[in-house]
Amino acid sequence: MNAEPVSIAAASTATPGLAIDGLAVAYGGQRVIENLSLTIEQGCFFTLLGPSGCGKTTLLRTIAGFIQAAEGRLLFGGSDVTRLPPHRRNIGMVFQDYALFPDKTVFDNVAYGLRARRVDEATIRRKVAQSLDHVGLGHLAARHPAALSGGQRQRVALARALVIEPQLLLMDEPLSNLDAKLRVQVREVITELQREAGITTIFVTHDQDEALAMSDRIGVMNRGRLEQVGPPSAIYREPATGYVADFVGAANLVKVTLPAAAAIGPVMVPLPGGVVTARAPATVPAGHALLVARPEEISLTRDGEGLTGTVRRRQYLGGRTTYKVELPEGLTLAVDLHGDRHDAFQPGDLVRLGFDPLRTLVLAS
Repeated sequence: MNAEPVSIAAASTATPGLAIDGLAVAYGGQRVIENLSLTIEQGCFFTLLGPSGCGKTTLLRTIAGFIQAAEGRLLFGGSDVTRLPPHRRNIGMVFQDYALFPDKTVFDNVAYGLRARRVDEATIRRKVAQSLDHVGLGHLAARHPAALSGGQRQRVALARALVIEPQLLLMDEPLSNLDAKLRVQVREVITELQREAGITTIFVTHDQDEALAMSDRIGVMNRGRLEQVGPPSAIYREPATGYVADFVGAANLVKVTLPAAAAIGPVMVPLPGGVVTARAPATVPAGHALLVARPEEISLTRDGEGLTGTVRRRQYLGGRTTYKVELPEGLTLAVDLHGDRHDAFQPGDLVRLGFDPLRTLVLAS
């Protein structure tokens, strides 16, 4: 079940970097975002996370002014920009495909926004040189984009967005065209520069690792709604819905039936072969519910207490080994063991599964 639309206020009483109030966006008469409200404090690195088609890019483009809101208001630093065109919103934009001018040098690409604002050439030379030095590309100022690597082109796009000193920095899947190792390098550059500049940043991605590693706060989107908003640790450790638990990190999601309503706190949950003690972060009505157990929060032993299961598969993944363990009635759970325990159990072994009563959650279905 999807969560209802939420309004998330920043903890600080200072003027927020971005406030969205009752936003609705429509395509062809059909609402794709409905009654969305959100407040992001000044200087926050905020990530919109979700799968393709969930509305995160639509929301970003509406904030930028490329899409007009059907209803609601957008405020930058307390000023209403809802009806302003993009060029009057003082935003820096970094696109997925970099959007660099192929016929311009690196210097001229970065200088483009300053020249559009009619900044004098002496100031342009100084600011562009500083911006390129910040991203480690000062020595490539005379090159054209075709002579650069993907990571270098992305850093040029970042320098171009930051050099105008925008009120808001918007980034739409900026790392998706890079290989895995380069992604990590460039995301470190982005977070370092964002922290240094203190610019309120909205970052769109479908990659949970990027979101968890880079963000101050994350908004998980589902069908045009914010399913949950919070710091990365809360999104991972305290998912509000099964959708969030399933999308952010790996999780065992087990449909269960509660014989009675569960109050906030410990709950005894019946599973095939026994009973597990879990925690309800909110009141859960009797009947159908969802048990959420992260693979790394389940222990495996040969003896002792816990549910009895049989190892069916083992997958070595370097830093961890994932075991698929079958319980009675065909229920299969994933269990992650880290370190040097990659060969601790073999397919066919009988094992005991232990569940952390604080980390294992029961949510309304």
